[in-house]
Amino acid sequence: APARPAAPGADPYTWMRDGGDPALRAYLAAERSYYDQQVAHTAALRGELTAEMSARVAPAAESASWRRGDWAYFTRNVAGLEYEQFCRRQTHGAAGSGGPQVGRPQAGGPPAEVLLDPNLLLEDPECGGGYVELGVREVSPDGRLLAYSVDFDGDEVYELRIRDLATGKDLVTAAGLPERMGRTYYGLAWSADSRSLFYIVTNAACRAHQVWRHDVGTDPAQDVLVFTEHDERFDVIVRATRSGAYILLETESRDTTETLAIPAADPGAVPVVLRERWKGVEYWADHADGPAGGEFYLVTNDGAADFRLVRGPARRPAGMTGWTGWTEVIAGADGTRLVSSNVFGRFVVVEQRREAATQLRVIDRETGAQRLIEAAGPEVTLALAVNEDYRATAVTVRTESLIDPPSWHDVDLASGEWRLRKRQEVPGYDPAGYRTQGITATAPDGTAIPVTIAYRAGLPRDGSAPCLLYGYGAYESCEWPEFSLPVASLLDRGYLYAVAHVRGGGEGGRRWWLQGRLDRKRTTFTDFIAVADALADGGWVAGDAIVSRGLSAGGLLQGAVYSMAPERWRAVVAEVPFVDVVNSMLDPTIPLTITEWDEWGDPRDPVIRAYMESYSPYDNVPAGDRPDLLVTGSVHDPRVLVHEPAKWVARLRATAAPGAAGADGSDSRGRVLFRPELGAGAHVGPAGRYEKLAYEAEILAFILDAGAPPRSRTHHGPSPRSTD
Repeated sequence: APARPAAPGADPYTWMRDGGDPALRAYLAAERSYYDQQVAHTAALRGELTAEMSARVAPAAESASWRRGDWAYFTRNVAGLEYEQFCRRQTHGAAGSGGPQVGRPQAGGPPAEVLLDPNLLLEDPECGGGYVELGVREVSPDGRLLAYSVDFDGDEVYELRIRDLATGKDLVTAAGLPERMGRTYYGLAWSADSRSLFYIVTNAACRAHQVWRHDVGTDPAQDVLVFTEHDERFDVIVRATRSGAYILLETESRDTTETLAIPAADPGAVPVVLRERWKGVEYWADHADGPAGGEFYLVTNDGAADFRLVRGPARRPAGMTGWTGWTEVIAGADGTRLVSSNVFGRFVVVEQRREAATQLRVIDRETGAQRLIEAAGPEVTLALAVNEDYRATAVTVRTESLIDPPSWHDVDLASGEWRLRKRQEVPGYDPAGYRTQGITATAPDGTAIPVTIAYRAGLPRDGSAPCLLYGYGAYESCEWPEFSLPVASLLDRGYLYAVAHVRGGGEGGRRWWLQGRLDRKRTTFTDFIAVADALADGGWVAGDAIVSRGLSAGGLLQGAVYSMAPERWRAVVAEVPFVDVVNSMLDPTIPLTITEWDEWGDPRDPVIRAYMESYSPYDNVPAGDRPDLLVTGSVHDPRVLVHEPAKWVARLRATAAPGAAGADGSDSRGRVLFRPELGAGAHVGPAGRYEKLAYEAEILAFILDAGAPPRSRTHHGPSPRSTD
């Protein structure tokens, strides 16, 4: 094992924390070489899967468009190209006369205008690894400029650029230098006159901590610092309201928020706080035009565990604090989690969750009448698509399921009528050949855990089917069912696919998150194991043929259940897993550590540390036989630094019992494979559409191979001593 001498009780793999250590690079290269060697026999299967999934990708396709001003914007894929183009066409008809549908091209009018083609950015001198990811992409209110940011290696540190859409060229300063802003992040807003833009800057720990203002045509060195968030538990977001009247500076921790507003027509104005920061109080705002500056609509948990909706004047009278002057629009209701408010002129559309499904509640601001927009069932995901037209009388929604490709409908806000706009084309795929439904599993404490499953029609329910079980369970994030070409390929090979909506996520409302975080984090893991048991005991799948998969915090989930119930899994796929929980949370210099204390706990407290040590995969390696394990990581990942999966893999190799299955390479059980990405690559993997499919083919090949008969191996892992 790559252990270095350390004091008794000290971590012998601490040296991997130094990302610049040549020994770490050599070790990662050795692991990647070993991985490539061990999966070489699946080359034909990987090729078959890649070809199969690629054949189901429409070579050329356009997204559903969205209207903004006199233009309909959309994205377009071109045959053979990895990245989608950002385009627009001129529209006809009065704004708001028919919602998104007015964004049709004029008959005989000009062809689509390509505003940004990331495929061309591959030729940029700064792009050395064939990787491009966009952070922001915002057209100015006058439609003349495009602000966009690029990342060429996957570390989520972006360079912000401004393009003149008349010439197709990026702006340069008077001195002839590129008009670019470095170390920017997600989030951007234009002033009303299109002459200034607000953007986010990160610090050395990758925390979004500042908002800056740049005036178009000036040297970025003259940019103005607008706001700094000094509390290290908070991140900053900047965005414009849909009305275009305000720039919002939102600063948030895991359980507290505060929003400051700047009139978009007065970008130099001092930001005004909507509602003062108070520990445990969260709120998110949108703006409605009207007399005296209009009003803000906020969803907040102050006075309602699952949030309520309030409104108040945009121009706050002097001395008005707290919720003084705010009026309740929707009271809080247990079991109905209000998520956001979205104003469209006369209507407010509130996103809410109930019974593990998304609903949209439409409120008529003039009459107070309300109606619900719901999907066909809990196994169908419903979400607002891109809707930028403030005066729209209909909104575009997107629906999909594990077996149904996405569809886009316009929903009339006054009548609730649905009108189909577009279905995603998937050549050679027929949803009628598959089935999906929701079931429940019973957790150890008796709680019913929702599970969404999919399988090919005719799959026997005799306990013989293999299964891939996916989970996440953190940050109140929801794993809504979504269509996936890799899942379709698994179903075609007799697999049942299941998504476990475990606690720690948000599918069951705010309580779902509270019951799976901090000192209740183990609930996430026991929920997941209970789902696997229910699938096996209910005859859905074979109990010895369940593979589990998860990414990031979902990778922590995989590491935890790998240690807690190794006998349950045929194999485990832990992608960029957050597995060295205690050590990472003890190191405030690691990106995101301080902001994460409100999710996982601060291990400087001995009681909290003991609890975290009880489940941290790095501190709890399983004894005896282990299932196959595939671990991924990326040297440029800022969210889970590559040393975490590297250390975990090293410790697993060092602690494999000599008599355990796979320890001597004589059995296919117990394999530990580590796939570090040594070049450009992000936290979530490749960026290009075909590159993503090739990566998924690798993961699927591992899953399918895990059920193959044992094969002889010569050794069980690289010997990193030679790199020391």
